[in-house]
Amino acid sequence: VISHPKYQESKRIAIFLSMPDEIQTEEIIKDIFKQGKECFIPRYKPHSNHMDMLKLSSAEDISSLTLTSWNILQPSDDDSAREDALAGGGLDLIFMPGLGFDKKGNRLGRGKGYYDTYLERCMKHPRGKPYTIALAFREQICESVPVAENDVQIDEILYEDR
Repeated sequence: VISHPKYQESKRIAIFLSMPDEIQTEEIIKDIFKQGKECFIPRYKPHSNHMDMLKLSSAEDISSLTLTSWNILQPSDDDSAREDALAGGGLDLIFMPGLGFDKKGNRLGRGKGYYDTYLERCMKHPRGKPYTIALAFREQICESVPVAENDVQIDEILYEDR
């Protein structure tokens, strides 16, 4: 990931805070700060498919986040001090989680459509759609995953291929 050309050239990067069953992103987050890039993480709105990407000030900033009912760390609802990526300069790159992926760029998420809805909003930003890279385990690569009309394909899937 860290040597990937898209990562190297990106300045504003959104990344998920991993759950136990996902690729662990902690070292990537540390590297984002080490390289002087800007890091944004998701804040999900419950009972909707709305998500914002809010700026982290440091890797240590993660310890100040609140745990949601889904066991995900994120900025609290009343945290208005953080920069919202789309209210500012947009994003260059989004690292995306998922449960399953196919080699055509389709992604099976957790069913709420947060990332698809967010990418639709990105397309309306002056900067346009950021490059998207899914982080996956080899076991998550499938022949095909079910897709809906509003699903947005991802640009690339990174996984370990032995």
